[in-house]
Amino acid sequence: MRSEVTLRPGTPADATACATILADWIEATDRMPLLRSREVSRATYHDGVLAHRRVTVAEDAQGVQGFLALDPDKREATSLYAARPGQGIDSLLLRDAQARSDRLWLWTFEANEGARRFYARHGFCEDGRTEGENEESLPDVRLTWVQGGRS
Repeated sequence: MRSEVTLRPGTPADATACATILADWIEATDRMPLLRSREVSRATYHDGVLAHRRVTVAEDAQGVQGFLALDPDKREATSLYAARPGQGIDSLLLRDAQARSDRLWLWTFEANEGARRFYARHGFCEDGRTEGENEESLPDVRLTWVQGGRS
């Protein structure tokens, strides 16, 4: 039986769980370069992301199962990761962010076709690309969602 998932604001105590979810995804994704150790990632989440972003974590009886980090000033979703993609945690987090805003935008890697399909199902549309002007030096796609589909 699947345990109930609740959403709550992230705190610095969630840094290890969030960094672990991200590091696990990076290690499982062949195209992703490993840019920092798990310990550096944990410190980045503790001192940076959780301190300067509005982070929502999805938690069940086993602990943090996913998170979404949002820069509310720019309405940019800077991170959305789930420990077990495809289980609905990512959709739950994204729908929560959409309910709190009239517009969101984010970047995803061009090669991450699964993420691009996921965001399209949630109403995001492509509105820009780069050739890799990010720390990973990988081409990426900017996606935007507007409440009610207005442009």
